[in-house]
Amino acid sequence: MIARIPPRSGVAFELPAGASLKVIDPMGEQVADLLAINRSDIGEMLSSGRSIDYASSLLLTTGSVLYSNRSRPMLTIMEDRVGRHDFLLTPCSMDTFRILYDDPEPPHGCHEHLAQALEPYGIAPDAIPVCFNVFMNVAMDGDTGRIDVKPPRSKAGDFTVFRAEMDLIVGLTACSAGQSNNFAFKPIDYEILGP
Repeated sequence: MIARIPPRSGVAFELPAGASLKVIDPMGEQVADLLAINRSDIGEMLSSGRSIDYASSLLLTTGSVLYSNRSRPMLTIMEDRVGRHDFLLTPCSMDTFRILYDDPEPPHGCHEHLAQALEPYGIAPDAIPVCFNVFMNVAMDGDTGRIDVKPPRSKAGDFTVFRAEMDLIVGLTACSAGQSNNFAFKPIDYEILGP
């Protein structure tokens, strides 16, 4: 059954080993921040550094493995209809809106939404690392290293499927940052497919 995450919000749920998570962009150009945590040891979390290092690539897509901070496989990308995601930038937050958008009364961002959703699992806000930003399109200048957040390439109905390689707690958002979503806020759908 497909579930919906409303715009600018987040959820957390359990995903057993062998099951798959299908993350769907129902309307197009909407980012979803994805965080995976070991269900039996919350000190083990998704690691962008290790995943990028072991793939020798900044662009992870079908066949790529997302590793934990302990170098163990957590998720494998089984199918990817977009092919462009980000694993460099931290979840947006109230501080993001204050510093980057000069917003004196910033709204909650993905960091706050993940912290609220993951609190029942004992995950502290400061423990939340860089997430896998599904559908986020970040370009980098090869000479200067300057990054540029561009509109997502995802179209309505596009999806990415991740297979759980261990029992997981998953945090997932419909991203709240305007620049990441071409300055429109839309829902994200997801479906858990049995092993």
